[in-house]
Amino acid sequence: MQDTNTKQNSKKDFVNNVFNSVFKKYDLMNDIMSFGIHRLWKENLIDWLQPKLNSKLIDMAAGTGDITKIYIERTKFTGHATLVDQNVEMLNESKKKVGHYKNINFLCASAELVPLEDSSFDYYIISFGIRNVTDIKKTLKEAYRLLRPGGRFMCLEFSKINNEIIDKFYSVYSNLIPHIGKLVAGDKKPYEYLIQSIRDFYNQEQLLDLMKEARFINNEYRNLTTGVAAIHSGWKKK
Repeated sequence: MQDTNTKQNSKKDFVNNVFNSVFKKYDLMNDIMSFGIHRLWKENLIDWLQPKLNSKLIDMAAGTGDITKIYIERTKFTGHATLVDQNVEMLNESKKKVGHYKNINFLCASAELVPLEDSSFDYYIISFGIRNVTDIKKTLKEAYRLLRPGGRFMCLEFSKINNEIIDKFYSVYSNLIPHIGKLVAGDKKPYEYLIQSIRDFYNQEQLLDLMKEARFINNEYRNLTTGVAAIHSGWKKK
């Protein structure tokens, strides 16, 4: 148990250092890593979610606040959002983007332990963040706890490509990203980690199994760009 905790704390510190290095160029590097398509993927996620007016969202690993921005606009500015990130610098970047909206809260916390009440939210979204958590099972358990009965969990993440030609192309391109990161952001090491974290992450079916284990029901996923990314959806039982 001690070794596991040590490894988890080590990963948490490492990930924090990664995002301390990249936060100023985070949006730009997301554009480079996904050819800008990540913006359409996020729109697709909210399209599938179809958020209701006056609903409550927890935007976990919120990054620079892209998801919250789309959500608030889709709810005609009636929605309530709590943006959570364990990295203070990233949270500050999100404040620049969405801090002027009303009904917005910001919280610095890890996905595995969120100091908020049970059954507080209609929707829980984690976008390009779940592969960076230290314990995915605890994260999913917390997501389930935070959702109200009948609430919805959604995850957008890089995934496994199901087209051989695109897979080979993206594999070659991925090897170039750390070098691009060096040119754009001045450091290639954070991008070496980000690319390796994508390669090491679960495939679509494995993530679906983890959601089932966390007691989510009616679980399904949709591939985006032949599986370069995928949206997973699940529900907390009413």
